[in-house]
Amino acid sequence: MLSSFADGSLFGSRVGDPPADVLALHGWGRSHADFDTALTGLAESRAATGAIALDLPGFGASPAPTAPCGAAGYAEMVCPVLDECSPRVVLIGHSFGGRVAVELATRFPDAVAALVLCGVPLLRRADRPAARPAMRFRLARNLHRRGLLGDDAMERMRQRFGSADYRSATGVMRDVLVTVINETYEAQLGQISQPVELVWGHDDDSAPVDVARRACGILADAQLTVLDGVGHFVPTEAAPSLTDAISRRLDVL
Repeated sequence: MLSSFADGSLFGSRVGDPPADVLALHGWGRSHADFDTALTGLAESRAATGAIALDLPGFGASPAPTAPCGAAGYAEMVCPVLDECSPRVVLIGHSFGGRVAVELATRFPDAVAALVLCGVPLLRRADRPAARPAMRFRLARNLHRRGLLGDDAMERMRQRFGSADYRSATGVMRDVLVTVINETYEAQLGQISQPVELVWGHDDDSAPVDVARRACGILADAQLTVLDGVGHFVPTEAAPSLTDAISRRLDVL
């Protein structure tokens, strides 16, 4: 059942009774449902624990942002939900949601007790240089900006050369995607004093384990668990392992 949060500006689900001890943030193109199994398992093993899984703005039932922004802007939009949580909450972040969790932890440190991150592109991949659009796309974009190429022709170029996420995004969400894929979080990781559990799929090709290992070298207090035979979608591929990691963080609060 959907619940509303932040005066009706966000939607998601609740597990257990308020206030929530856990706040879960999903990846790009996903929804709160990714955490159903992990959070149900948490409630079954810890009867007194409450949790919230949000639909981030522009996904699931939550409306898109009114203007383009990056992970920091998303953190500001999610911040009011912290008022519905325990005084110090455990943040769970998968992929894009992990970027938002990192920004929440650095901007509102007194409200965040710990983080559990999985498959988060926190740093640029060491094995892959920063992507640059194809020459034909850059030329078309330049012509479009100068009014020499029509909107329909430009959209055909986007559909041809854009990533799957970019092609499926529309309106402001395309601008959000372009913003976040160019972000990196070395500075934010260095500011996080809370303990961080990194739960990573060994076969994650979107955010390889090397990203997690390098993040551990920046974080003040980090523990990495690598899951054999698991890819990028830890919340759905390895929900019990995610539940265990959340429980470990709750145990030491």
